[in-house]
Amino acid sequence: MQIRSEETRIHILGAASHLFSESGYDAASVAEICTAAGVSKGAFYYHFPSKQALFLALLETWLQGLDAAFEKIQQEAVSVPQALQAMAQMAGNVLQSSDTSLPIILEFWMQAYRDPAIWEASIAPYRRYQNYFSSMLQRGIQEGTLHPVDPQIAARVTVSLGMGLLLQALFDTESTPWEKVVRQCVDLLLNGLSRRNA
Repeated sequence: MQIRSEETRIHILGAASHLFSESGYDAASVAEICTAAGVSKGAFYYHFPSKQALFLALLETWLQGLDAAFEKIQQEAVSVPQALQAMAQMAGNVLQSSDTSLPIILEFWMQAYRDPAIWEASIAPYRRYQNYFSSMLQRGIQEGTLHPVDPQIAARVTVSLGMGLLLQALFDTESTPWEKVVRQCVDLLLNGLSRRNA
């Protein structure tokens, strides 16, 4: 029974992701999500008290996947620059694939501007990633692979680069080789941060 319940939740999340990407958060109704997922409204409200709660669950699911991927990369990398290059490769693959999660991110940003609850849910991971990259860059300084720069400022640059590339990819889905572009951008960033003899 528990497996079936989890499958229902996954179906609802998948249907919502597709509809929010295609129609936008405001246009996609609970009834449409239920129809697309093949579930009743009762099943929907058993898992999610509101459309907003579902929307926030999608954000959390996406962030959990990103966190897990970052953690795996950090465990396998022998240095911070190598970890950043691997993260760039991963991000480039996502942008190149035109994954349906990309338009959802734009929806999160737009809804965050209008809805305080969604803003809170969106700004928390933004700040967390600022701290995450600041700590990561501090480790690079300590291991001797990065110049002794202000890690907070360098983290802002890193996060800004990621968000800027994401926004560009949302508007330019076909003509840009994103795997190559992301790798080149991170290489350029690392050229400024890395110690030449590291």
